[in-house]
Amino acid sequence: MNGFAAHGLDEDAFGDKSGLQGGLKTFDAFPKTKPSYQAPSRRGGQWTVLILLICTVFSVSEFKTWYRGTENHHFSVEKGVSHDLQLNLDAVVQMPCDALHVNIQDASGDRILAGELLKKEATSWKLWMDKRNYETHGGAHEYQILSREDAGRLEAQEEDAHVHHVLGEIRRNPRRKFPKGPRLRRGDTVDSCRIYGSLEGNKVQGDFHITARGHGYSDFQGHLDHSTFNFSHMITELSFGPHYPTLLNPLDKTIATTESHYYKYQYFLSVVPTIYSNGLSALDTYSAAPPKTGSKNLVFTNQYAATSQSTALPESPYYIPGIFFKYNIEPILLLISEERSSLLSLLIRLVNTASGVMVTGGWIYQISGWVGELVRKKTRRSEGVLTGKQAEE
Repeated sequence: MNGFAAHGLDEDAFGDKSGLQGGLKTFDAFPKTKPSYQAPSRRGGQWTVLILLICTVFSVSEFKTWYRGTENHHFSVEKGVSHDLQLNLDAVVQMPCDALHVNIQDASGDRILAGELLKKEATSWKLWMDKRNYETHGGAHEYQILSREDAGRLEAQEEDAHVHHVLGEIRRNPRRKFPKGPRLRRGDTVDSCRIYGSLEGNKVQGDFHITARGHGYSDFQGHLDHSTFNFSHMITELSFGPHYPTLLNPLDKTIATTESHYYKYQYFLSVVPTIYSNGLSALDTYSAAPPKTGSKNLVFTNQYAATSQSTALPESPYYIPGIFFKYNIEPILLLISEERSSLLSLLIRLVNTASGVMVTGGWIYQISGWVGELVRKKTRRSEGVLTGKQAEE
């Protein structure tokens, strides 16, 4: 009839197995139905397209995860002995430069005349407020008023804490200079002082403060009238370690204003030495490199957490108004390393993902077909059986 019986139901009739080459062609560890016994359907084609789309989406997601890598955080005791701590400051205080004293006192008893090491520049408070408003509307990091919470700012700080962002910003900013301030225009009131620059201090607990002339320290230039005090300030940058101006620290781009003349701002900082490493284990890198070395794939720096407190003081010689940054060096070391698995691992994950989707899709397709067939059979049976009332009629 169809010629199949003449072969005696011999499976060899399904393919040519003469010789080694023919045997290899027909050998298959996973037996499949012959194409002549397969019937394509629209439902099967749609399901195939859907499976391919799902495989593509999962594969792209796996590749992105592999490309970003994973970050490992590890706390350790600082092994090396370091003596110096670099402080970077860029702030504007709403008082004339000749009315301010800038100093550091640390736990070792040293007093550093920061006012002689940092640069002072007479400027206008209004100019910096205009610059703040322009940058805010221009899409830059928004300045933060200390009495308010800013969710967008917290997200920016979290982004800056990742290894790929830190290393990327450092590679794009090799000079690491302090930006120029707004230029004074004719008619601008020179009522403020910009204090900026970097200085080296002892790597111990200390107090960096900005006070008024004649308050807290003896001064031969005389005592200032309290009515001239105004410690409203804008901090563009405050960081410890190498100067990376594009990284956002907790106190960067913050503003604090007051209408009281005799006022005290206090910032309590917990400084944590931090190492960012890319491509290598941070622990191995730190063990092999001295603390002051650095490269495009290895950065030694510091990060800090900050809390603030401010209050109006009674006008008494027992109280000193000003801006005080009290910092403490934590006895720990944070190592953050970004690692990426090999290409072979990525290939294995892609194969596993595609295989899993196909197998699962095949099961779902078969189960849905069986369920549909059962429903259709039950429907046909219910339509072919007459009820008792219908039989009597």
